Amino acid sequence: MGNGYWEAKAKSEATQEGQMAVAAEHSTDGQRETCPRWWGSETQATHRREGEAGRNILKEGKMRDTSRPQIVSTKLRQIAKQAVEYPEMVFTTLIHHIDVDFLKEAYRYTSKTAAPGLDGITAKDYAVSLDENLQALHDRMRSGRYKAPPVKRVWLDKDDGRKRPIGIPEFEDKIVQRAVAMLLGAVYEQEFYDFSYGFRPGRSAHNALHELREQSMNKNVGWIIDADISGFFDNLGHSELIDIIKLRVNDGGVIRFIGKWLNAGVVEEETLSYPEKGAPQGGVISPILSNIFLHHVLDEWYDKEVEPRLKGRSYLIRFGDDFVIGCELEEDARRVMAVLPKRFGRFGLSIHPEKTRLVSFRKPPRNQKKGKGMGTFDFLGFTHYWAKSRRGNWVIKMKTVRKRLRRAMKRAWCWCRNHRHEPLREQYRMLCLKLRGHYQYYGVRGNYRMMEKRAPCHALRELPPEVAGVRDE
Repeated sequence: MGNGYWEAKAKSEATQEGQMAVAAEHSTDGQRETCPRWWGSETQATHRREGEAGRNILKEGKMRDTSRPQIVSTKLRQIAKQAVEYPEMVFTTLIHHIDVDFLKEAYRYTSKTAAPGLDGITAKDYAVSLDENLQALHDRMRSGRYKAPPVKRVWLDKDDGRKRPIGIPEFEDKIVQRAVAMLLGAVYEQEFYDFSYGFRPGRSAHNALHELREQSMNKNVGWIIDADISGFFDNLGHSELIDIIKLRVNDGGVIRFIGKWLNAGVVEEETLSYPEKGAPQGGVISPILSNIFLHHVLDEWYDKEVEPRLKGRSYLIRFGDDFVIGCELEEDARRVMAVLPKRFGRFGLSIHPEKTRLVSFRKPPRNQKKGKGMGTFDFLGFTHYWAKSRRGNWVIKMKTVRKRLRRAMKRAWCWCRNHRHEPLREQYRMLCLKLRGHYQYYGVRGNYRMMEKRAPCHALRELPPEVAGVRDE
């Protein structure tokens, strides 16, 4: 399973370019910078991948030494192999793997286009003296002098009109977070369940949506628990998270760094505060920490305690802190619904009483010729419902959640209004990028009507004549 993880990681990196919609809907880290296209040996003509042997050759014939990425890859593979072979072992010596080469590899995986933190230093600024900066960073980490800087807080609009806090770390801090996240990922990726899809290599929201549809139809699921955790990142308990991590990784250096990030502080409008709980949503380390926490609180609990006690078939699909549970029998669904708040309450979290609901999602009878099924629920930006296929069979279809569609149209309109004085070619280029991201995520089977009639494509349909030639180039 360890080798499969790294193969999936390499595959996901090769296909991530152009898949921008998930980031647009669920992240503020921006687009990933396109990596240089390094090539393998001329005889093999292989793309550069982490862990490949030999030296890489540019298309122009220039050589590049890949021994450093290989060393880092070997370290992570060995950690992953140990995690598979010794599932009960507690890792106590991991932090020593982080050296200058490891930090350089973490730098390579860190987004270069995200917004800068409080110090205003961008990736371009940091790369001017990259080797010297990484060496100084490593020296501070080894001597214990590294201090996690506070994060800059910004607010994003949510579908219900409220605001969502997003934390933006400084670029150098992102590198350290990425390095620690790589270590944790090598251990925990071997333990995460297949029904966990969020922020994992080789997995996407589309994979989760496909699995939800197949599980619901194959297991004759008639009841859906549409759950919502109240302010997960805002209410995540520091001590509870550390205790869960220590069950598998009890390295003092790793735990110390995680504690620094949890207590680094937040700056909002020049005011510094130190929240007693929560983790900044937007940090590089936050996705793996949330997956570790919910793996213990929800995934393991469901697999080992809940599912064996149910009378009918069921499934769990989780993407980050969003999850749904499907049950074949109403009795099982109500039992799980009753115990969910108690389970999360043990770890300082709560299930939103109004947003969490039990949905009757039974397949309509065969003799029903028209119409749709009774219940619907929203998950990952799509409304799921029963409807007739072209062949006359009842199938589960998806369409864009209306709130998400209105939000996308409003953002496109606001962007056009705020950038109307820019050159038309630049407006056209940016609109194409934004709309392409929307279509790549929401362009799924059965959603054509929402894409064609309601999507914000009118921004391109009514282009002025001056831009007409741009589309022909």
